[in-house]
Amino acid sequence: MVTKRSARSVFPAIADPTRRKIVDILRGGEMRAGDIAARFKISRPAVAKHVRILKQAGLLKERREATARIYRLEPAGLAEIDNWIAPYRLFWASRLVTLKTMLEQEGKSDGGDRS
Repeated sequence: MVTKRSARSVFPAIADPTRRKIVDILRGGEMRAGDIAARFKISRPAVAKHVRILKQAGLLKERREATARIYRLEPAGLAEIDNWIAPYRLFWASRLVTLKTMLEQEGKSDGGDRS
């Protein structure tokens, strides 16, 4: 059985700069749909479409307060990205350790005097 989250990858959802901006905005906390739309120079329906895509990808949660729709970031939705990036973090960490070791060895071989 395919769940909604596994059916839609977060990568296409965050591929668009407007959607990344919405995610960035919501890092600061919940926000009404109208307040999100007010931050963009595009139409409200266009912003609503971006929000819907993020919601379908599992990156946003919606709640209703009277007639208002309030959105918040769903950090668990970013797990797919974090899982993809994890090996690269290890790769770069090992590269930086190797670079540090090389620089330390180079410093010892030239007498350590950098004047």
